[in-house]
Amino acid sequence: MLLFKKKQKVNTNEHMDLDAVMKKFDRESNVRVWEGKPKIFVSIILAVFSLFCMYVTLFANLLEEVRLTSFVAFIIFIGYLVYPAKKGTQKVNYMPWYDIVLMVLGTAAFLYYMFNAESIIQQGAKFEWYQIVIGIVGILSVGELCRRSVGLPIIIVAGCFIAYALILGLRNPTVWGRTNYVVRSLFYGKEGILSTPINVCSKFIVVFIIFGAFLERTGIADFFIKISNSIVGGFSGGPAKVAVVVSAMEGMVSGSSVANTVGSGSVTIPLMKKTGYKPEFAAAAEASASTGGQIMPPIMGAAAFLMADYVGVPYSSIVVCAILPAILYFAGVFIAVHLEARKEGLRGLSREERPRFLPLLKKTYLLLPLIVLVYLVGTSTRSIQYAAAIAIVIAILVGLINKDDRITFKRIFEALSAGGQGMIAVAAACGVAGIIAGTITMTGLANIMINGIVALAGEQVIIALFLTMLCCIVLGMGVPTTANYCIMAATCAPILVRMGVPQIAAHFFVFYFGIVADLTPPVALAAYAGAAIAQANPMKTALTATKLAIGAFIVPYVFALNPALLFIDTSFFEVILITITSLVGIYAVASSLQGYLLHNMTWLERIISLIGGLLLIHPEVETDIIGICLIAVVVAVQFITKKKKVTA
Repeated sequence: MLLFKKKQKVNTNEHMDLDAVMKKFDRESNVRVWEGKPKIFVSIILAVFSLFCMYVTLFANLLEEVRLTSFVAFIIFIGYLVYPAKKGTQKVNYMPWYDIVLMVLGTAAFLYYMFNAESIIQQGAKFEWYQIVIGIVGILSVGELCRRSVGLPIIIVAGCFIAYALILGLRNPTVWGRTNYVVRSLFYGKEGILSTPINVCSKFIVVFIIFGAFLERTGIADFFIKISNSIVGGFSGGPAKVAVVVSAMEGMVSGSSVANTVGSGSVTIPLMKKTGYKPEFAAAAEASASTGGQIMPPIMGAAAFLMADYVGVPYSSIVVCAILPAILYFAGVFIAVHLEARKEGLRGLSREERPRFLPLLKKTYLLLPLIVLVYLVGTSTRSIQYAAAIAIVIAILVGLINKDDRITFKRIFEALSAGGQGMIAVAAACGVAGIIAGTITMTGLANIMINGIVALAGEQVIIALFLTMLCCIVLGMGVPTTANYCIMAATCAPILVRMGVPQIAAHFFVFYFGIVADLTPPVALAAYAGAAIAQANPMKTALTATKLAIGAFIVPYVFALNPALLFIDTSFFEVILITITSLVGIYAVASSLQGYLLHNMTWLERIISLIGGLLLIHPEVETDIIGICLIAVVVAVQFITKKKKVTA
């Protein structure tokens, strides 16, 4: 996920509370405590790493193995400097001896490969025993860093796949022969750590992480909150609608569910509670909206860059395909909070509580880096890396113009340092994702899974979609979105393609359901982070967030069954038609779940509304007509009964 952690103007106690929430629910926030000269030293190394990545990505013409191993070696070195072995209170300026040993050994393993890349490539399959030992050290060092920065569940998944390869998946009769093959493939080959995920991370994702760090320092987050308050804050239940709009805006530059929830939620959740929303609902509204940051163009989450490489299309094509689904997702959350506000009779913010709109227009220049980025990527005027680099320069210039929050040399240094730190967890997750995907490939497990699900689903695409959804959600409970997508792209996406779903729609399907795992219990980190801020029940918050984010469960089925929503082989009329039917369907399902349309609904009305909304998912004229008729009946009944109540 991309780094974009907001700094809100709160008092010291509140800030400490937010730090505690981030450390509890965001593994990336559990870092060592460096102060004084050691802090400066570590910050300089992180900033140098950012500059190194920018140089290598934009200018260097290195052998791919050299470029990737140098990148991972740097990640291992700074990763162990930043992340301790376990969560909890950390001693100031302290790094135990075993961490130093792990850092040195892990870095040395990849440096060995880097300095001997050409000879290793030429030696073919004949590896000395010490080279296998070096490979094992390199694999374990990446896994341990991933455990520290991302979490244990993904390591358990990777360990199970490696164990399967060593015990059952490979035909070599000896243990050493199987170990030799696994290490050669995962460490020295291009189907393991140095495969597509880490390649895309080192080429594209790093530049956008640095861009996010710079954009943060232009004051754009505060601008998003103020402009959202000004536009929708005065409507019924305004603060919840502000949370949705803010998260949609911040989603354009961020892909971190937990960081978004804590950042904007520190402002919006107390406002929602103040206007009458229940704590669980306030936290759920923020979490469900913030989770959408990973699907909101133009930057989206890190997995979107991987998708472009896996599918083999320009990133600009991924951005275009993502537009309508993202709008429908946020529309679904907006509709749900609107219905809840109407149901509870909640007010909006008063005129005095809302920022004035016209003065805010003077600060629209803060959006210039985003506008330039969208233009350059959309028109393919420059490569993705150069587009992001140019946007970084624009962000610095914009920061110099902003008198209220002017960027300085110190802040530029902080942005480079923050960008370097933000890369660690993403790169570690990509490395382990490569390990998992590599074991799946070498053992032929992907074909076994594909044949099994195809046989189970038969000719019914909807069954294959449902089974794939379950796989993504279950895996996503312990695996971050980036790694989740890599695994699903290697296993489940080909299943959907074989069943007739267009390739890009299949990949978007697994991408979406990997993301909603941040909301679905029992491991709903974004929802739990929101609950901590709202002082609400975590499980109730997660269940409410799942209900609010119903669009995330409907929209993927819509574009999988009718790719017109992704602008694939379609006409303008078809796009308009599917957008309208999808909105009506989402509104009907949301009203059913909330139990409110024009007024409180009976259970029969809720059931009919739910069925009608779900029928609009299937891209057939017959189901659309039946669905609209059912919804029309519910609306008519609601209108008549409401009129009777008014006249009574």
